[in-house]
Amino acid sequence: MATSTMAVRLLKSSCCRSMFRRNFSKTTVRPGTQMTVRDALNSAIDEEIQKDDSVFVLGEEVAEYDGAYKVTKNLWKKYGDSRVIDTPITEMGFAGIAVGAAMNGLKPICEFMTFNFSMQAIDQIINSAAKTHYMSAGGVPVPIVFRGPNGAAAGVGAQHSQCFGAWYSSCPGLKVISPYSSEDCKGLLKASIRDPNPVVFLENELLYGTAFEMSDEALSDEFVLPIGKAKIEREGKHVSLVTHSKYVGLCLDAAKELEGQGVECEVINLRTLRPMDTQAIIKSVMKTNHCITVEGGWPQCGIGSEICATIVESPAFNYLDAPILRVTGADVPMPYAKSLEAAALPEIQNVIKCVKKVLNIP
Repeated sequence: MATSTMAVRLLKSSCCRSMFRRNFSKTTVRPGTQMTVRDALNSAIDEEIQKDDSVFVLGEEVAEYDGAYKVTKNLWKKYGDSRVIDTPITEMGFAGIAVGAAMNGLKPICEFMTFNFSMQAIDQIINSAAKTHYMSAGGVPVPIVFRGPNGAAAGVGAQHSQCFGAWYSSCPGLKVISPYSSEDCKGLLKASIRDPNPVVFLENELLYGTAFEMSDEALSDEFVLPIGKAKIEREGKHVSLVTHSKYVGLCLDAAKELEGQGVECEVINLRTLRPMDTQAIIKSVMKTNHCITVEGGWPQCGIGSEICATIVESPAFNYLDAPILRVTGADVPMPYAKSLEAAALPEIQNVIKCVKKVLNIP
């Protein structure tokens, strides 16, 4: 039995490592003071472990191997076994340990190698972490962060390509973060670690190696962004593009292309899915009179659906000059073939086509 268990673990570990290494050398550089998303996350964890003795990290390969995506690089060497803990491949088990630690006053950062594997631990996340503070009448807070890559990557099949934004943001008791840039990741992860509530922190694998400009403020040890506050990434007056995670970049690229055709898009980076900054959305729609939501998740019961409902139920509905449109992933399990995978995810042309449709331009 021991040999069989070890073989399974080695097989899964080898499979996951080969599957999850491919983006380490890919770095997209933008002008200015640069930091990759991976390094921003690492910096946030490092600073919070150093600042607060109750903070620790646990998960598969987070210690000696430096993390499957190198987000926890060098932290085990710096802080040792008591603060950076390798676990067996048993998500239900180590998530349960983390939730129990949070109930007893510690502040665990629980890493899932991918959020697709968090389904193994969803009972701990929902029934234990999210509900305990309420069910204990405020007596037992659960200050824990569940973090890791979320959504589609590249060539990893349907079992590793699901977006859990809508799943987790439907659950009261959780806060759900879906960051885009390095500043988003650092400021919001630090805020999540300090928050007394359980937080689900949904990163994107394809952004780990992307470098974004960092302000002097963001580089400081005390840089924290408010949870529940969206960011207007680009001002515009013709249409509101409401999005999160990797698709903020897609919308910015689409907006740049449309600018040459006289269309000014306002791009809203939600950053937090729960609590969602509905006022930012409503204010933008009342200004532009048009709205398109963009996400990588499935259309039914998605984040875009929630945004549509929010607008319809608000004063912004009376300002709409056209129906709200949604750009989403295809309503199918993710195909493995590269060409089909590309067709199953939003592309720039999907956004541009929808913008022209709502504005009634050729």
